[in-house]
Amino acid sequence: MKIMHCPLNGPRNISEFTYGGEVEAHPDPHRCSLAEWTDFVLLENNTRGVVREWWFHAPTAFWFIAERDTVTDEIVRTYPATELFSARMDFPPPPAGDGGKDEP
Repeated sequence: MKIMHCPLNGPRNISEFTYGGEVEAHPDPHRCSLAEWTDFVLLENNTRGVVREWWFHAPTAFWFIAERDTVTDEIVRTYPATELFSARMDFPPPPAGDGGKDEP
């Protein structure tokens, strides 16, 4: 059985967690091109070595960051996202006339 250390709940069975993708810069969905947004949503870097990843502990709905070696699948370190991100990121509203479904 593989164990992952949850920063909130301690050591837990890996089956309680869901992988959320690599930690990377999030483009503004209202300002980037469709190609840039598509790349962000669908493509992964597939980096060899230690990578920062988002992980979700399903029973407590807690998101955190894990540093995992993609070669050995060893989880090197886990920590709350607040250790990496100190401020909330807010996106500006979409530009007027973008054809959104909220428009008449």
